[in-house]
Amino acid sequence: MAEFEVVRQAVITAEPSRIHGLIDDFHEWTKWSPWEDIDPQLQRSYTGSDAGVGAKYAWDGNRKAGRGAMEITSSDVREIGIRLAFEKPFKAVNQTTFELNPVESGTQVVWRMTGQRQGVMGLIGKVFPIDNMVGKDFEKGLGRLKAVAEA
Repeated sequence: MAEFEVVRQAVITAEPSRIHGLIDDFHEWTKWSPWEDIDPQLQRSYTGSDAGVGAKYAWDGNRKAGRGAMEITSSDVREIGIRLAFEKPFKAVNQTTFELNPVESGTQVVWRMTGQRQGVMGLIGKVFPIDNMVGKDFEKGLGRLKAVAEA
């Protein structure tokens, strides 16, 4: 078993509260998530709180989109924590955080995912580093988040 961390960041010319609202409410993710265009038939369900701690989002899609669920486990003005559980194409539970740091030109958003590679993912991770597989998605998502937040 090996631990991993994927981190990407971007500066967005918007107030932290504007960006927080786009991350803290899973209904808003359809506007910026890098995975939104993977499966046009993606099935989504929202349960728990509308936003913030206890908000839950589950998806079920094609082979590429897979199936899984997210739950907001912590939320304050500077950081949002999310438990991310994949069911298909492989099982994994990772922790994701979004840090919102005010900077002179707006807000620095740091998107971080940590977890452990085990089983099949442990073997795949030796050949294809998780950072290479997910990092580009984080970059795409931050770009989309920037476009939405600055609009």
